Amino acid sequence: MRVLAMILTMTLLAAPAFAGDVDGKWTGSMSTPGGDFPITFVFKAAGDKLTGTMLGMDGMEIPITNGKIEGDKISYTVTVDFGGMALEMIYKGVVTPTEIKLDMSVFDMPFELVVKKEK
Repeated sequence: MRVLAMILTMTLLAAPAFAGDVDGKWTGSMSTPGGDFPITFVFKAAGDKLTGTMLGMDGMEIPITNGKIEGDKISYTVTVDFGGMALEMIYKGVVTPTEIKLDMSVFDMPFELVVKKEK
């Protein structure tokens, strides 16, 4: 019983460690019908809250909103101005020490991408 309690405690303590790993700059590319586009995120964890920015195609920083952390899972929204129309991109991902595998949805169209942590 004592071993089980110790394993449970270690598991619960390890979950926030994943959240801390999300801090920093993450880069990759997203494949679309229009070609591959570079993508950059800068994340900051604060408990179960995720804040940060996405670097837009014009080089401007776009804030992420609704950022949440649950163990090694993150979710957030990025809203960009697309010719006067608000374009909402919803991201959900799994964080490892070296990469984040993200599922992104825009207009109910799914995209998958991987970003890697910069050193």
